[in-house]
Amino acid sequence: MLKVPFSRVKCEGNELKYVTEVLESGWLTTAQKACEFEKVFADKVGAVYACCVNSCTAALHLGIEALHVKPGDRVFVPDMTFTATAEVVRYLNAHPVFLDVEYGSSLITPDILEDAIRRYPDVKYLILVHFGGQPCEMIKKDGKGIVDICERNGIKILEDAAHAFPAKVGNQMVGSFGDITCFSFYANKTITTGEGGMLVTDDEDIYKRVKIMRLHGINRDVWDRFTSNKPSWEYNVVAPGYKYNMPDVNAAIGLAQMEQADAFRDAREKWALKYYEYLGDMEMIDLPQCKVPPNNHAWHLFPVILNEKSKILRNEFIEKLSELGIGTSVHYKPMHRLSYYQDTYNLSPEDFPVSEKIWKGTVTLPLYPSMTDEEFMYVVTSIRNVLTA
Repeated sequence: MLKVPFSRVKCEGNELKYVTEVLESGWLTTAQKACEFEKVFADKVGAVYACCVNSCTAALHLGIEALHVKPGDRVFVPDMTFTATAEVVRYLNAHPVFLDVEYGSSLITPDILEDAIRRYPDVKYLILVHFGGQPCEMIKKDGKGIVDICERNGIKILEDAAHAFPAKVGNQMVGSFGDITCFSFYANKTITTGEGGMLVTDDEDIYKRVKIMRLHGINRDVWDRFTSNKPSWEYNVVAPGYKYNMPDVNAAIGLAQMEQADAFRDAREKWALKYYEYLGDMEMIDLPQCKVPPNNHAWHLFPVILNEKSKILRNEFIEKLSELGIGTSVHYKPMHRLSYYQDTYNLSPEDFPVSEKIWKGTVTLPLYPSMTDEEFMYVVTSIRNVLTA
């Protein structure tokens, strides 16, 4: 029986070479490779500043802190997301206001946002998730894109682009729209550093705050203290910061992955489009809605939804594929179903009919650059057999 994992890391470029350079340099923590990684990444997404950190969660935390979210403030957050998106709001004793999402894309749309603003006119912050690698409608010719709506209503945007590198809206890269954009380099993401994240912004004040808070609130980072003529012990702490810096070992992997990022995306697109081709005639599953040109999508995830025509439920479907050696996942259990948020904010499934419907049927299929023709055909053949048995 063929074994097809849900995800497979691909490190076949200069990863070993660059990591070896770091090891041989004798300097393993944040230094030259991290600076290089930040420069390359900022240039790629069209941002002025980039700051690498040890996770996307860290980036989101630093970002929301730099936007001056205060205790008691409220922040729009999609109900269909990973818990990190909401937990960073709670880090600051602020409160997430969860929004239902669009069926088929799991995105917050301009219409959803405008409705939320009418219901919660006091909310002045939005964490936006580019779900699965598909960017939200940031700009529209009619002036009703999310950026336009937020500008008219004085809402600051923090983009959670954990899934969305490299993705575009029109000819503009994700990472160049909101006040701050955060990316993930976790092991199964579109590029990886093992663990890691990146925050990008065009705002110099935000960048300066993030860079200081990244490492204990110290006004000079370790590399600056090492290379400067000033004594390394001569520094000041301007705020109680965090320990979120990315070591050079991880940044070295990131630099090598950046060299392959476009090829990785193209390969994922190839397999995603083949899923549409081979599964598009099956009435019992809804394929993800692609609202952008395929080459603008990052294709991190391929989540399908078993609908009311399916003879089996989602969990049974997952179990049968597992018995056939096929790895799958679920993205995500919505926030309203997680006990902490459910209890703290008195949430119920009736408040989120779309994400509840998605949750009950969603399954994420294998999608990664090194997938083979044999693996792909085994997956789609198995899916067809299971659903038509």
